[in-house]
Amino acid sequence: MFGTNSINLQKTLKMTLLEAIESRHSVRRYKDIPLTKETVKILLQKIEEINRKGELHIQLIMNEPKAFKGIFAYGRFSGVNNYFVVSGKKADDLDERAGYYGEQLVLLAQQLGLNTCWVGQSYRKIENTFKLDDGEKIVCYIAVGYGETQGAEHKHKTLEDVSNINRLTPEWFKKGVTAALLAPTAVNQQKFYFEYVLSDEENQKSKVKAKKLFSLVGYTNVDLGIAKCHFEIAAGTENFVWA
Repeated sequence: MFGTNSINLQKTLKMTLLEAIESRHSVRRYKDIPLTKETVKILLQKIEEINRKGELHIQLIMNEPKAFKGIFAYGRFSGVNNYFVVSGKKADDLDERAGYYGEQLVLLAQQLGLNTCWVGQSYRKIENTFKLDDGEKIVCYIAVGYGETQGAEHKHKTLEDVSNINRLTPEWFKKGVTAALLAPTAVNQQKFYFEYVLSDEENQKSKVKAKKLFSLVGYTNVDLGIAKCHFEIAAGTENFVWA
C-alpha cells in the first residue's frame, strides 16, 4: 500500500516505513521553516492517491498560522503554519478510513524529515482555507512541519493487553501488534484489540480480527484505523487477511 515506482522518491526518503513507525512521536511545537517545493509535491501526490483509494477529501493547508491559535487551540501548540484537513463523506466507517489512510500520510511525512501531530479538537476552522463538498464532514486535523524537537515516547500497554498473543501465534503477528502499540491514539488510550484467528480451511491465509474497545474519550474508530495501518506494515499483508 506504500509502494512507489519513483526512484527519486526513494532517494528523498530518509528512512524506511518501519523506521518511521519507530521514530514518529507527536510534536506540537514547530520551527518557522516553510515546506520545500519537492516535499509539497510528494505530499500532494500522496494525498491524491489516498483520497482516491480511501474515498476521502484530505487537503494540505500551508502558510496558515491561525488554526492553532486562540482560545480554542489548547494543547500547547506553537508555530503550526501547515496542516492536513482530514475529511470525507459522512459514513459509518469514515473515521476508521480517516485514521488508516491519514496515518499513511503521517508516516510519509516522517520519512521526508517532517514531524506531525494528530489533532481531534485543538484547532479552529479558518474560513476559506478548506473546502467541504455536499455531505462531507471534517474528522480531524494533522499538524505538519519541522518540529523544534522530535517529540517524546509515551508509555505503552503490553502485547498481552491489546492482543491474544501467545507462544503459538506466529512471529509476524507479534511484529504487527508491536507496531500497533507505537500508533498514536487519543490521549494515548490504545483502546484497540487484535485477535489471531486460526483458520479451519486448508491453504487459506490466517485471519486477524481488529476491534475498538470502549472509551469515554472517543476517537476509537480513528485510533483503530491508525493501529491497523501500523499492523499491516509490520506484519505484512502477504501473511494474513482481516477477519
